[in-house]
Amino acid sequence: MANENEDLNDGLPVVNEEEEEEGNALDYHQNRMPLPTFYDLVPEERSGHVAVAYESYMYILGGYKNAAVQGYNDFYLPREELWIYNMETGRWKKKYTEGDVPKSMSGSCAACVDGVLYLFGGHHVRGNTNEFYILNLGAKDTVLHWERIKDFKGVPPSPKDKLGCWVYKNKLIFFGGYGYQPREQYHGSFEFDESSFWNASHPRGWNNHVHFIDLETFTWYQPITKGKPPSPRAAHACATIGNRGYVFGGRYQDARTNDLYYLDLDTWEWNEVVQSPDQIPVGRSWHSLTTISNDHLFLFGGFTTDKQPLSDAWIYSVSTNEWLKVEHQYSDKPRLWHSACTSDEAEVIVFGGCANNLLAHQQAAHSNDILIFSVQPKSLVRLCLEAVIHYKEMLANIWDCLPKHLLLSINQRAGSSNTSGS
Repeated sequence: MANENEDLNDGLPVVNEEEEEEGNALDYHQNRMPLPTFYDLVPEERSGHVAVAYESYMYILGGYKNAAVQGYNDFYLPREELWIYNMETGRWKKKYTEGDVPKSMSGSCAACVDGVLYLFGGHHVRGNTNEFYILNLGAKDTVLHWERIKDFKGVPPSPKDKLGCWVYKNKLIFFGGYGYQPREQYHGSFEFDESSFWNASHPRGWNNHVHFIDLETFTWYQPITKGKPPSPRAAHACATIGNRGYVFGGRYQDARTNDLYYLDLDTWEWNEVVQSPDQIPVGRSWHSLTTISNDHLFLFGGFTTDKQPLSDAWIYSVSTNEWLKVEHQYSDKPRLWHSACTSDEAEVIVFGGCANNLLAHQQAAHSNDILIFSVQPKSLVRLCLEAVIHYKEMLANIWDCLPKHLLLSINQRAGSSNTSGS
């Protein structure tokens, strides 16, 4: 039973449906057009990619973009490329990967635990997948090597994308998503998307299933949860604080919600958070929710039920159960289906995403911009480094008096091309 779902996607046609897929994206390797050498220095614009943070770096993988020639299908980005963003210096580096390289995909779910990147699910040219991959980011090799885990114990989730993930006690816990109906018995709800029935052999829908994988034994479990669970949904956003896995919003049928739930990751009990109607973010999908402290979550962007891209930012306090709208400099830069990671300086680093209605017939405005949100006071070291760089002409002749590690940081920052900071 451990491997019976491995090849479920073989032979599936590309499914072209409303929001839940970009639809007609093609494999980049099969259809790649020549690109400027500029993209050897910075990643290409994209949406539907994944990002994880490890040490002072953000790692970007996958997603898709517009074709180079208008009227052609979209392209998935090259599957062997891993882009690394230095969150201290604002510089990019491209690294190639080998081994069991995952297919070019969008809507996958990724997490980093102890320097290892774990990748699950997603959508590729042949449909959804439930394959599971690992990549050791701490390896010193010039080329990093992917490994596909095949010999599972237990039954993995059904193939899906646009799901959420929590990391807790050496477990990856997955919630919701959009994909195929499970072949095995499952706990929770699955509801078909009627618009997918044109592909009668493989219709798809939303679910509110909870699965987790033990990273020591690579065993899949589906716990029986207690309490009232969230409705089935996809394109929601998840974040972990303590032993609570929070989920906000997401799409279910034609609605994009603004409800807030958390799952107790010790007892598997669902709790709906009753929010004040006076100050609450509008319902959305394709947004990001990022942990920024032991008490706070940061919400940014997304896509409304009225199909409007959003640029608003909010901070949610767990202890007071209050949302605070954040004024910021990116109000003219809406984003949906972007990625967001937290730096060591408690900055939220947003990369990529789409700036307009992804479902419209017009060309999608995919981005490769970095947006930086300073959501907590900067450290004294950071403030001093920025002051030294600001007055570099005045102070450059005494830089050599500094300790080597500070001098290195200053030289790296002074050469940074990142001008999108807050």
